[in-house]
Formats: sequence, C-alpha cells, structure tokens
Amino acid sequence: MPDSHYTDVRALHLFEAMDAGSFETLMRGSYVQNFPPQIELITEGEPSDFLHVVLSGAVDLFASWNGRETSMATVRPISTFILAATIKDAPYLMSARTLEKSRIALIPSQDVRAVFDTDNAFARAMVTELAHCYRSVVKAQKDLKLRSSLERLANYLLRQQARAGGAADFALNFEKRRLAAVLGMSPENLSRAFKGLKAYGVQVDGTQVTIRDPEDLARLAKPSPLIDDPTL
Repeated sequence: MPDSHYTDVRALHLFEAMDAGSFETLMRGSYVQNFPPQIELITEGEPSDFLHVVLSGAVDLFASWNGRETSMATVRPISTFILAATIKDAPYLMSARTLEKSRIALIPSQDVRAVFDTDNAFARAMVTELAHCYRSVVKAQKDLKLRSSLERLANYLLRQQARAGGAADFALNFEKRRLAAVLGMSPENLSRAFKGLKAYGVQVDGTQVTIRDPEDLARLAKPSPLIDDPTL
C-alpha cells in the first residue's frame, strides 16, 4: 500500500490505537486498487480472504437468494467491510460491488487475525466495531419488523433531512429501486408510500425531495433514538 494511504487507514477507529509495529505488519501485505462502477468485489459464500477498506467512492453490500436480490447497506469512505467474516475466518454472508469509481484497500484476513491475537488495543477496537455492527443490525430489524412501509419511508426521509443539515429540499443518496430494497419494499410499494406521504407535506421529483412540514411528518414517523440514532 502506498504510504499516502497510511494516514487515512490509521485514522479509522479500528486502527488508531494499535501498536505501530502491528499496524506496519498489517500494511506490509496490503495493497490498494481502483475499481470502476458496478464491479463485484466479493461474492457471498466465498472465503473471506481480505478485509476491505473503502478509501473513496461507494460500495453496495447486497445478498441474493432463489433468484431474488436485495441491498443490505452502503459503505462510504473511510470505513471497512466485512469485518465479522474476516475475524471469524468464515464465508462472506453478503456480496459487494462498487456503486461508483472507488479506491479500495485490501488487507489480508490472515494478517488481521494474527494481529488480533497479539495486539490488545486492536482487539478491543475490533470488539467495539463488531458491537456497533451488531447494534446496527438490531436497529434495522426493529425498523423492518415494527414499522409499516409508510413509517419506514417517513423515518428514512427524516434521517436524510438531518444529514442534509435540516434543509427542506435535499436529494436521495441513491436511486429509488435501490432505496426500495434497502427499506424492504418492492418498487411499487415505495411508489405508493411516496404518494401516501403527500398528505404529510412530502413532495418528490425524481431523486429530489421536499419536506414542507417536518413536524407533521415526524408525528407520523414517531422517530426513536433506539432505532434511528446511529450514535447509540
């Protein structure tokens, strides 16, 4: 890996407290590659040979079964995927592909496991990261199982508005078909849900969204920090 990328990787919570020698051990066998959009990086069921770090671009984590496919998450810089498979030395449970031109660092999984056994700070950071991932999965399951499709979309839009600094007008961060998969809907159900939110002051034009009455939308959505707050 070029030295120019060391600082970005080192700044990740996962690596920032580890011993300098341990970090050098990880970087020694690592390398960086540039990928065009729509390139499959890993395939579910295959061995987890590398821990991936997204340095630029965006990556879609997705899964398939019986001819169906759904998006699970979007990974943006600078962050890792898929950590659990790496540390467990288990097959990937999800596939990954680039959504746009992306620069990815690949760290051999066997090196990650070896350093995990010897570097206490790295091991603690690993446990913290895995705990965060577990809690994210629990929140996603609560969102999916406790809320109607209309409520899921309403809360998603409120979260996106918060990320946009509270602006009344903002853009969806990906196309509607993929948004439907992320929210556990069909594209047709998503379209109906958007129509249902018109009564709460939501207007949609392509990927542009306007929320004219966020308080009314929040009364429908009933956002909960135990589902919607990524910091908890």
